[in-house]
Amino acid sequence: MIEATLCFPLRGGDLTATGESDGEVLLIEKRRGLGEGWYNGPGGKCEPGETPRECAIRETREEVGLEVRDLEKAGELTFRLDGETHTFCHVYRTRSFTGEPTSSEEAHPEWVSVEDVPYDQMWEDDRLWLPGILEGNTAVGEFRFEGGEPLDEADFVDHDLEWDVSF
Repeated sequence: MIEATLCFPLRGGDLTATGESDGEVLLIEKRRGLGEGWYNGPGGKCEPGETPRECAIRETREEVGLEVRDLEKAGELTFRLDGETHTFCHVYRTRSFTGEPTSSEEAHPEWVSVEDVPYDQMWEDDRLWLPGILEGNTAVGEFRFEGGEPLDEADFVDHDLEWDVSF
């Protein structure tokens, strides 16, 4: 089983005159590895002895050059492949960071309007949990895939999702 993190830096978020949010989230287009070519938040695998929070901070720095602080735990997601736990992911969000996002060998960062997140270019399950996370909710979820390795080519078949959990 892989223990991993995702981090979603946010900026803006004021309501416009039409009642819509002008908030943005930093997404990356993955350049290699699992999910290559898809969008997600910066993140990756936890190293031995590293806490999930430390991992989210390190991965965000390595992938996009942003120094994130004051991370808020927003979710815990379990991804199962053919009945076995494949990945356990800690999800964080923050509005506290310094620096400007820059591309790396792993990722190309883009600020995207929260209203225009490209769910059609993301993991199929992201559309189920990410909107709530970006709105400030917390969630615990299990997402089931079938079809064997690699996970990004398996079929998404089912899920369980619980909102407003405490961490």
